[in-house]
Amino acid sequence: MDWITGICLLLVCIFLYPYLDFSLGRYIHRKRETRRRYPLRKGQLQLITNGADLYKNYFDDLRKSTSTIHILFYIVKDDRFSAAFFDVLKEQAQKGVQVRLLLDWFGSRNVPKKWISEARDLGIKIEFCHRPHFPFYFFTLQQRNHRKITIIDGKIGYLGGYNIGKEYIDLDPKLSPWRDYHIRITGESVADIQQEFLIDWKRATHADVNADPISFSDQPENMEHYLFPSEGIDVEEKLVQLMEKAQKTVIIGTPYFVPPKRLFTAIEAALTRGVSVSVLVPEKSDHPIVKEASFRYLKRVLAGGGTVYQFQHGFFHAKVIVIDGLICDIGTANFDRRSILLNHEINCFIYDRAFIADVEEALAEDIRHSTKLTLEGLKKVRGFARVKAWIGKLVEGLL
Repeated sequence: MDWITGICLLLVCIFLYPYLDFSLGRYIHRKRETRRRYPLRKGQLQLITNGADLYKNYFDDLRKSTSTIHILFYIVKDDRFSAAFFDVLKEQAQKGVQVRLLLDWFGSRNVPKKWISEARDLGIKIEFCHRPHFPFYFFTLQQRNHRKITIIDGKIGYLGGYNIGKEYIDLDPKLSPWRDYHIRITGESVADIQQEFLIDWKRATHADVNADPISFSDQPENMEHYLFPSEGIDVEEKLVQLMEKAQKTVIIGTPYFVPPKRLFTAIEAALTRGVSVSVLVPEKSDHPIVKEASFRYLKRVLAGGGTVYQFQHGFFHAKVIVIDGLICDIGTANFDRRSILLNHEINCFIYDRAFIADVEEALAEDIRHSTKLTLEGLKKVRGFARVKAWIGKLVEGLL
């Protein structure tokens, strides 16, 4: 019996350690982390929803750079398109442009070492952030830098849902066409995006970067917006406030719909007071569990009188919320627990009516390529999908 007791104790330790590691690591992170808030800014925002259009603009802007390129991506893949991305950075480095590339350790783990070595030989500074470490290895393994931001010469900024890989330009047959929302920004807030990059860079390298003040844009334009960086602390509260203020309509577009409890309670409260709530999610999935994990939440949205659309024309990866046609949120955070309670993200809250109209038009187009889910249809889910939904419920804190 001693060996049985030993095995039982071992199993308890195996399962107890990750739980304690994660819980204590998250508690300490929330106590220590500082909140950063940026003021309302003015600038020019351009919505881009197609990968080919985005990267044409993006690569053109990179090739026109004259002083600095600062880039942070969650994912850079090992494929031909990612190689082309590295080629552009190397071209600019050879022209004397100072290039810094920051990659998430987990998301960009497949970037070939040869590419990194060749880029560094040309003077490009490349670092990986969010490496897991002790004493809270399991927690730090789960908390990732999910931001996708670029700052070019301190004058042009990019942020949104697109990473670097062939699927983002419709070359993955399983997920094409890829639908996403990204923003090109000029104006005052580019300095704020730059500041977030420099904070992440210092955390990864322990080195300060003296950014030249003249590189920041000082010619504000007319679209009001502000940047909202989050590190698993404040974003739920912010989204709850938005849901509580909604009077007429809430539209949520997300690839993953697994919201935290307080946020989902606020959505149900909005439905109860007569707000029209629509959720747009993909029919295809790039994750083995998260689609089925969303079913129990989508059932309750439908039961409360909301509408759920399932995108049929490829894979929907946009992260967008529109409230009453007056406030729009676009950024890197998915509508799930991982993005809201764990990851480092950055979103842009926009108040410009013309820009919001463009977003609403894009959402309307996406809805035209979608089918409505029904409560009866979700109740009929059977077999392996139901098993995955059950597993998703068990591990939804990591989804």
